[in-house]
Amino acid sequence: MRKSDKKRSSSLLGAPVRVPLKWLAATVALAVVATTGPATADGQGHEPGVEPTPERAPTSEVSWLSFPGGVFAVDSLGHTVRYRACDGDTGRVADPGMRVAAGVASGAVVVGGTAYRYRVPLVGRAEGTLEVIQRHRSPTTLTGVVVTSPQPPTDPIAGARLLPLSGQLARVVADASLNPAGVTVRDLSGRYGDQQIAVNGSLRPKAASVIKLWILVELLRRVDCGQVALDDGVLVTPEDVVGGTGQLQFETFPQVVTLHRLARYLIKYSDNVAANVLITYLGGFAPVNALIDSMNQRSTILARRMLDSAAAQRGEENYTSPDDVVSLLGAVWDGEILTPASRDLMIGFMREQTLNTKIPAALPPGVPVAHKTGDLPDASHDVGYYLIPGTETAVAFLTAGPMATGDETVRRMARTVYDFLVTPSEGAVEE
Repeated sequence: MRKSDKKRSSSLLGAPVRVPLKWLAATVALAVVATTGPATADGQGHEPGVEPTPERAPTSEVSWLSFPGGVFAVDSLGHTVRYRACDGDTGRVADPGMRVAAGVASGAVVVGGTAYRYRVPLVGRAEGTLEVIQRHRSPTTLTGVVVTSPQPPTDPIAGARLLPLSGQLARVVADASLNPAGVTVRDLSGRYGDQQIAVNGSLRPKAASVIKLWILVELLRRVDCGQVALDDGVLVTPEDVVGGTGQLQFETFPQVVTLHRLARYLIKYSDNVAANVLITYLGGFAPVNALIDSMNQRSTILARRMLDSAAAQRGEENYTSPDDVVSLLGAVWDGEILTPASRDLMIGFMREQTLNTKIPAALPPGVPVAHKTGDLPDASHDVGYYLIPGTETAVAFLTAGPMATGDETVRRMARTVYDFLVTPSEGAVEE
């Protein structure tokens, strides 16, 4: 697995910073415009079970700066920013004075007496800077890689060799007459220049259990910040028990369950009890949606608990898209949102997945994968990593419509990607 080679400054924790008074005067017009992340779009999608993608800036207009312990998100079209790190969260903040020139967004905002002066390129893999200044403290300068969705290829020539896969996947998607489908694929190995391709990458079906990946990342982010430990215990009561997938529902409660077991079961068994307990433990929907918003993932939202049919009837639903899933998977893999230790733990949980009727069933026995499924009567998904040595790849296969035919569509997409990667004439280079 590749380790990130990005240059990064030290964490903010314990760093003394100072704010010039002129900065405070310059930001009188500052407005906090949102704190709980993206919202669902109004209206119905053009296909059953698919919501229209919310209004969003073009991908070249949104980026986020990754630094140890946090992110700084920039939407240059909407002139908003968000700082979210171990030491706090500004929420989504308006910066009317943001300057956008030569592909770089720069500006300064003040929130709660802390000033954030930034220079963030709008091109992925570039380096950005953020200066954090508080009264009576020395400034702290943070530097890190800029993340966009998609990230540009590191080698466009090598990346061009992945492009024919788009046509093959488009044919599978077109054949799925009962199931609107979308797929996004990103090379993680460098073999294809870290190229990303997609067919209907903005498709926005119900997220089903794929949303559990964001719940896990938010938990592990807090572990990385030293705010919680995985051996901490959480009291689970009979009122927390729901049906569907999972193992905890068959145990006796009340009992104290460690965060480690909740996190592992969340992915390994797609445990709905674990998901709901962790949502409560994290503080509800808002922190998970704040994570989503900080990575500028506009198609994804956590709006209800697992198996909450009353909320679903009220129109409160979880959504995502193939592009957003791969945005998350890529950031995890590259160490941009989690530490290497937490990344490895998350991928380890995904390798233990017990629901294996889609991606693993489509591939030859023994092909290493780490994945997370999602199933509803009107949605079938499987997302994750192909861990073929030297050809590691992030994939997201999402469908709406009848689950049974959706399962088959996912399997066809999964096999199409695999065959391309291992076929020298079309995919991988013959050694």
